[in-house]
Amino acid sequence: MILSEADIGAIGLTLRLATTVTILLLIIGTPIAWWLARTQSWLKGPVAAVVALPLVLPPTVLGFYLLIAMGPSGFIGEFTQSLGLGTLPFTFGGLVFASVIYSMPFVVQPLHNAMVAIGNRPLEVAATLRAGPIDRFFSVVLPLAKPGFITASILGFAHTVGEFGVILMIGGNIPDETRVVSVQVYDHVESLEYAQAHSLSALLVIFSFFVLLALYASQRKSSLAIGGGMPR
Repeated sequence: MILSEADIGAIGLTLRLATTVTILLLIIGTPIAWWLARTQSWLKGPVAAVVALPLVLPPTVLGFYLLIAMGPSGFIGEFTQSLGLGTLPFTFGGLVFASVIYSMPFVVQPLHNAMVAIGNRPLEVAATLRAGPIDRFFSVVLPLAKPGFITASILGFAHTVGEFGVILMIGGNIPDETRVVSVQVYDHVESLEYAQAHSLSALLVIFSFFVLLALYASQRKSSLAIGGGMPR
């Protein structure tokens, strides 16, 4: 397997991006998932639809509107410029922002499902023991929703690694700044460097296989734990 210095740089940048995005998504997605799991507000449907929108939107469409929003005349671009940060397109920060939006449903939905599955009973028991809302969340919800957090982390990380359309629209193809593995593969194919493209593509295939293997193993372990530890 032949990997150039540019390939290794793209792999390192991809891992840094995926790690950053996954951490941010867990921080942002947890309260969103909890609110969706508990609220009876009429806003639940619209908010859930907005969160899930990247699942059905073509990546280029999402990337296009994010590019406009983060541009000099966009509301995000005007805000970042007012903070002295400049504009986000074609920067690593822009990739992080776009990836958080694009991978949001892959983190929020597993967390939401895990929190819904907890039900009201454990929270009611904790309330009778005089546990406050914050205490109930950290001592009851987080431990019981652990399988959801594992699934969300795996899916969020893997989905960010595999991004292409949004990344290319927002970040372009700047070495050591926005050129991630998927863009590097595209660059090799455009240059007719099929051996290098094959090497990186094979790495992504192997990575995807082990991600799915880890996901299924985690889900099976959770199922066994819920079923009392006895395999079926």
